[in-house]
Amino acid sequence: MVSDQDAIWAEPPSSDSSDDELTLAILAELPRLRRHAIYLVFSHADAEDLVQDCLEAALRKRFSLQDPAKLRSWLFAILNNLFLMRMRSGSRRAVAGSIEEFADSLAAAAPPEDRAAALDLARAMGKLSLEQRQILLLISLDGHSYEEVAEILAVPVGTVMSRLARARARLRALIEGRVLRTVEE
Repeated sequence: MVSDQDAIWAEPPSSDSSDDELTLAILAELPRLRRHAIYLVFSHADAEDLVQDCLEAALRKRFSLQDPAKLRSWLFAILNNLFLMRMRSGSRRAVAGSIEEFADSLAAAAPPEDRAAALDLARAMGKLSLEQRQILLLISLDGHSYEEVAEILAVPVGTVMSRLARARARLRALIEGRVLRTVEE
């Protein structure tokens, strides 16, 4: 079901049914894009802005998508590029929200028996480097393959694998309370 907010992105029907199908497929990816954006910026409002900009760019550049089977990775690449451009430009919209605020809201949404673990996980994720957090989110949460993540982030597959190994080790250590030296990539 498409909400009213999502409907604003749908273009009027055209005579080209493949264009309509692509628009519907893009809209179907909204929940994944929103979830990923929230974990990048730790703010629902900033994540919505990022996703809206991503959708605008995707719809404007839809003819550049060469393989419709790669729609999801294409959208995530657009989202990632927009996020990185905002980070580099120092845009107010790129500033990540408070991890503590986000962790509290995530924990509040979890079942009572899982709240402490959700709070620990969110805080630990907030301590990871952006590269490590992206890799974990794209592979573990969003279910992308190593090849798709390499394409999304424009890095070699070997880099994806090594960042993932370091990210998992760092996350495990943070959750277990072990002190690790910070390694910037």
